[in-house]
Amino acid sequence: MTTSTRGASKVPAVLVLEDGRIFRGRAYGAVGETFGEAVFSTGMTGYQETLTDPSYHRQVVVMTAPHVGNTGVNDEDPESARIWVSGYVVRDPARVSSNWRAQRSLDEELRHQGVVGIQGIDTRALTRHLRESGAMRVGIFSGSALPDDGTLLAEVRQQPEMKGANLSAEVATKETYVVPAIGEKKFTVAAVDLGIKGMTPHRMAERGIEVHVLPATATAEDVYAVSPDGVFFSNGPGDPATADGPVGVMQEVLRRKTPLFGICFGNQILGRALGFGTYKLKYGHRGINQPVQDRTTGKVEVTAHNHGFAVDAPLDKVSDTPFGRAEVSHVCLNDNVVEGLQLLDQPAFSVQYHPEAAAGPHDAAYLFDRFVSLMEAERA
Repeated sequence: MTTSTRGASKVPAVLVLEDGRIFRGRAYGAVGETFGEAVFSTGMTGYQETLTDPSYHRQVVVMTAPHVGNTGVNDEDPESARIWVSGYVVRDPARVSSNWRAQRSLDEELRHQGVVGIQGIDTRALTRHLRESGAMRVGIFSGSALPDDGTLLAEVRQQPEMKGANLSAEVATKETYVVPAIGEKKFTVAAVDLGIKGMTPHRMAERGIEVHVLPATATAEDVYAVSPDGVFFSNGPGDPATADGPVGVMQEVLRRKTPLFGICFGNQILGRALGFGTYKLKYGHRGINQPVQDRTTGKVEVTAHNHGFAVDAPLDKVSDTPFGRAEVSHVCLNDNVVEGLQLLDQPAFSVQYHPEAAAGPHDAAYLFDRFVSLMEAERA
């Protein structure tokens, strides 16, 4: 990525998809060029949490909501220490931020962090194209002297694809750190950081859990060195088919029958650990309005999503695995994609979506209580 940070609003910009479709607009954020996988997010709020979600590493996010940036940017809402999206696409960015918590504009933050974006294009047409053709490689280019379209397209097609990408170690912490319990400490959890969002350990800390956040490269010995009451595997970017290390660690956790909870990438890791396959979705689920049914209770909840891969497990039967019986616990009501797994013979479960949901909705917060219940039962 190459960037400049001055005079972006009137600078011409072009978005080039790998299939040759081109959209022309104006620069938003930094000026320069960037590449990634083009995906769309259907959330109308929570853009700051989206931008700082490590799961968006190496992705160019298209916002389907036409107006973005109204509430500006503050220092309280980021989910990590930096913006992780590789590019940002909006139709009509706010000219003025209007919120009592705002400390600067979104455009200023994008420029400050060197994130190349584009504004003024038909994001509805782009979203429809991605729904029909699928997520694909993309480049955003801006500046006063751009090469011809053919040259730009060739650059896009030279970029690596998301399938086969091993990215979790690129976004995870390099050193272990501890998030203390809020109030009385009740449990200790080892959380394997595959791209964890800041709100996740906070949700556990609210429930009296001291969370030891470990690097993505952590071994089973590292996990059990903290004497955990439970083990957690986080969200993260990339293709779960490449995550052999975390899969091996999770299998050891399952062998020891330690209470286990995984979300998003962690759900895919559990799927692989149990012997199921994973596959790439055509355009994925991203946003904060996805309907999911908890099949264990029949409850339907509106949930926050960010994933481009899914677990290939049977919906209509209980499966025998090396670690006992397993079943699909949650399913997406839009397309029947597996949204959760649970073991029936030991304390382990996972969901594909984001129950921490800092920007909302909060329908799935009960899953952290379910994790606490597993640890309580194991202790008893």
